[in-house]
Amino acid sequence: MSDLEKPLREKKPKTWVDWAVQFRWILVIFVVLPVSKAFDLWAYWGDIWSASKSEKQRQKEHDENVEKVIKRLKSRDPARDGLVCTARKPWIAVGMRNVDYKRARHFEVDLAPFRQILEIDVENMIARCEPLVNMGQITRMTVPLGLSLAVVAELDDLTVGGLINGYGIEGSSHIYGLFTDTVVAYELVLADGRLVRATCDNEYSDLFYAIPWSQGTLGLLVAAEIKLIKVKPYMKLTYTPLVGNLQEIAQGYNDAYIPRDGDQDNPEKVPEFVEGMVYSETEGVVMTGQYASKEEAKAKGNKINEVGWWFKPWFYQHAQTALKRGKFVEYIPTRQYYHRHTRCLYWEGKLILPFADQLWFRWLFGWMMPPKVSFLKATQGDAIRNYYHERHVIQDMLVPSYRVGDALEFSDREFEVYPVWLCPHRLFKTPMKAMISPEPGFEYAGRPGDTPYAQMWTDVGVYYTPRCVFKGEVWDGSAAVKKMEAWMIEHHCYQPQYAVTELNERDFWRMFDASLYQRCRDKYKAVGTFMSVYYKSKKGRKTEKEVAEEEAKISENGYNDIETE
Repeated sequence: MSDLEKPLREKKPKTWVDWAVQFRWILVIFVVLPVSKAFDLWAYWGDIWSASKSEKQRQKEHDENVEKVIKRLKSRDPARDGLVCTARKPWIAVGMRNVDYKRARHFEVDLAPFRQILEIDVENMIARCEPLVNMGQITRMTVPLGLSLAVVAELDDLTVGGLINGYGIEGSSHIYGLFTDTVVAYELVLADGRLVRATCDNEYSDLFYAIPWSQGTLGLLVAAEIKLIKVKPYMKLTYTPLVGNLQEIAQGYNDAYIPRDGDQDNPEKVPEFVEGMVYSETEGVVMTGQYASKEEAKAKGNKINEVGWWFKPWFYQHAQTALKRGKFVEYIPTRQYYHRHTRCLYWEGKLILPFADQLWFRWLFGWMMPPKVSFLKATQGDAIRNYYHERHVIQDMLVPSYRVGDALEFSDREFEVYPVWLCPHRLFKTPMKAMISPEPGFEYAGRPGDTPYAQMWTDVGVYYTPRCVFKGEVWDGSAAVKKMEAWMIEHHCYQPQYAVTELNERDFWRMFDASLYQRCRDKYKAVGTFMSVYYKSKKGRKTEKEVAEEEAKISENGYNDIETE
C-alpha cells in the first residue's frame, strides 16, 4: 500500500510513559541483562546436574513429584479454595499477555520441579520430557546424539508445556505440523487427582485431541512423549530475495516449499526447513534449509557461518543482506540454526536496546543477550505494560497459505509493522475435531500445498512497533487487533492465545471449536476446578465470582447462549 492510501493520523502528545519506554534500555543494561545471565548460568548448571543423573533416578524424582501434585489436588476444598492454578508467577510466561487470570484463582499447585528430560529413547525415537523442559535444554542434549525434536520452536526459553497447552511452530512445520502434532502421549493429573496417559488410540483419545490450545484447563500436564528425528550436524541454508508487491512476495514464498506439480510429500522437491521475512511492502527474503553432513559443510568453497556466537550480526539483519547480495548459500551448525532468533528475540531486541545490534555492543556485551522476557515483564509496571498493549504489536495470524498475500496486505494496512515473519505449517485432519482444524472441504479444492490428510497454512507473525507510532502519531492498538480478529474469523483463521485478544466470549468460540473441548471439560470434571480457556486468554482482571458465574452459565446452556460484551 502506498503512503497516499494510508490514513492520515494526528500527532500524539508525548507523556512520561513515552520517555520511560524510550530510556528503558538503562534499566535493561544495568539490571535485566545481568540478572538474565545469572539466571541462565544457574539453569544451565541445573540442567547439567539433571542430565548427569541416571534415567532411573530422574524417573524416581518424577514419580515423587507427581504424587505431591496428586496429594495437593486431593486436599482442595472446592467451596473454600476456589479454582486451581499453578504456582508459577504471572510474569514468568513467555509472551506479552500478562497472566491476569491468576488474580481469580486461589489454590496453587507447584509444578516448578518438573523440568527434567526423563528419557531419550533412541530405539523408539521418543523424548519423554517434563513440562518445564525448554527448547535450549533439549537441543543441548539431543543434537550431539544426531537427534532432534521434529519441531523445535526457535526461542530457547519456550517450554514443552507452553508449546503443548498453547502453540508452537518452527521451520519444519510444513512437514511435521505444529508442535502438538509431534506429541505421541500426554501424562496428566486430572481434576479428581487421577494420573492418566492420553494417546491417539487409547481410552483417553478424546483428551489427547482436546489438549492442544487448551491452556492447561483440562488437567495438569506432568510429562509428554515427543517424536524424535535423525539430524545432521549442519543446516545448508539458501537465502533467496523476493521483490515485488505483497501478493508477489507471498507467491515467491509459497513457491519455495510448494511444488507446482502437487508432489508435496516428495523430499526431493520440498526443503526440510522454510522461513520467510518480509522487510517492507516491496522486499522480502525466503530461506530454505536442508540438513548437511560435516564433510559437505567443510568441502572446499562452502562457507560455514556460526550464527550463534555473541558477536555475530543478528540473524534477521544477516538474512536481509540477500536483498543486496542476491541469492546465496551457507552452512550453519544445526543447533545454532535452531536458535537463530534467540539472541535478538526475532527483531524485538532492537526496540529494547536500540544499539544492541551495533558491532561495539555485540563484541562487548552481546554475550549477555538476550534479556529474558520474564524479567522484562517483571520490571515494566502497569503503565508500560498498557503502553505496549496500545502502541505495540505482538500477534500471529494463522492463515491458509493461499491467503498469505491477503494477510500481508491486511497487516500493512492496519499495523504498518515490518519485518513480518512467515512460517508454513500443516494443519492435519484429525479423527476428532479439535479447537483448530483445516477449512471445511479443503481436500476437494485442490489448492497447491494441500494433501488429502492436511491443509497447508502459514503463521504470519507481526511483532514490532507500527511505523506511525515511530512518527509520533495516534494509533489505536485495540481497534487494530479487533479488526484483525474480525478478519480472521471471517476467513477461518486462528490467533494463538499467548497474544492479547480483544474477543468477547461469543466471538472467541466463533474462532475456535468448543465442542470437543467442552465435552472433555465436563467428562473429566475440569469445570469448577480449572478456569476455561477463554478466561485464561481474556485481557484484564477477572474475579472469582465472575468466572464461577460464567462457568455455571456455560455448563447449563452451552456456548450458543453466550452474550456478547
